[in-house]
Amino acid sequence: MSGAGRSSAANALEDHGWHVIDNLPPVLLAALTELVTKTPDEPQKLAVVMDIRGGDFFNDLRTNLSADLPYRLLFLDASDAALVSRFEKERRPHPLQAGGRTLEGINAEREALRPIKSAADIVLDTTEMNVHSLSTAITELFSSTGTIVIRVDVMSFGFKYGLPLDADHVADVRFLPNPHWVPALQRLTGLEPQVREYVIEAVGAKDFLDRYVQALVPVINGYRRENKHFVNVAIGCTGGKHRSVAMAEALSARLAQFPNVTAATHHRDLGRE
Repeated sequence: MSGAGRSSAANALEDHGWHVIDNLPPVLLAALTELVTKTPDEPQKLAVVMDIRGGDFFNDLRTNLSADLPYRLLFLDASDAALVSRFEKERRPHPLQAGGRTLEGINAEREALRPIKSAADIVLDTTEMNVHSLSTAITELFSSTGTIVIRVDVMSFGFKYGLPLDADHVADVRFLPNPHWVPALQRLTGLEPQVREYVIEAVGAKDFLDRYVQALVPVINGYRRENKHFVNVAIGCTGGKHRSVAMAEALSARLAQFPNVTAATHHRDLGRE
């Protein structure tokens, strides 16, 4: 149903690695399924999102899907009151209301889609759902793990080059001894084992790492509940070459050990003079 959460559901599927095709011209669905069945060695998670603009095509939807292609048909629904409220909030007309009232368009759409709703494998009522709870429901139905995977990007940076604009969390490790003042380490970076050992073995470094990881655990769990999939954590030192690099690598390695968490590291200011 229009207004039942089609776009939010599509976004949730994309977050789980599905290739989403929105508003595909109906006549192309049969050709698309044929193309997919011709490449069985390349499994794809493909979602085709369609609405009432498909017109009479919906009456023949099942016959346009290949019998050799495993699929599930999801129908999104909501109460009349919820749909009217959503259209009024967005200040957009229902696609079938023409010059009439929103409810008239909703009733016409219900009647047109009644056969496809009856044939659906899953009917999801989004009346009491917000964007977050709908994304959670899609996750439970269609993700490979059933749990949202949080992707953490750990960035090292130098404060003298400015704060990262896209950081969700910023930590300052300038309290640690600076390898820059050690002649044997000055020209090396935090990626070198000598520098990494110097930084991590410094007084307070491991304690900071342990406590910071513990502080991020409830944050990551909260992001998962709120369907936030990507987190940017920035670790800063003076120049972004030694301490922040070593600590970012260590933090990323720790976070990657948690279930349903992936962690990547990049170093914004490494290589700057």
